[in-house]
Amino acid sequence: MGPVRVTAIASLTPLQELDADPFLVDSRTQHAMCARWAQERGYVVARELVVCALRPDHCVLWDGVRPGVDLFVAPSRRVLESALSSVDDFTAECSRRGVRVETVGGAEPAYDAQMKARVHRRLSMPTAGYDGR
Repeated sequence: MGPVRVTAIASLTPLQELDADPFLVDSRTQHAMCARWAQERGYVVARELVVCALRPDHCVLWDGVRPGVDLFVAPSRRVLESALSSVDDFTAECSRRGVRVETVGGAEPAYDAQMKARVHRRLSMPTAGYDGR
């Protein structure tokens, strides 16, 4: 059946929140945590989602997900609470569909002024090929 495919979930949090909550703004670090977690288990990250208050039944979550084989992972419940409209409804939907949901756990990285500046630069730069849609 092949390796377990992971959908990594990160929160989409406005750059204006960088000083108040840098980890929720830093989706790249969130995805890196998920990738390390998956690699340690021999899993493959198949998709990376960056979402905010997404409904648990939204098709973007479930597109191509194979029950019993695939799983969702997020760095923490806190990230899931930002990314999804209801973590409880999402975990119930995962259970109903036969898909696991996990969190990485562990400590969030510390953000000093330099790290915040790097995140700000990265997120405030235009994306290559962005067409405005």
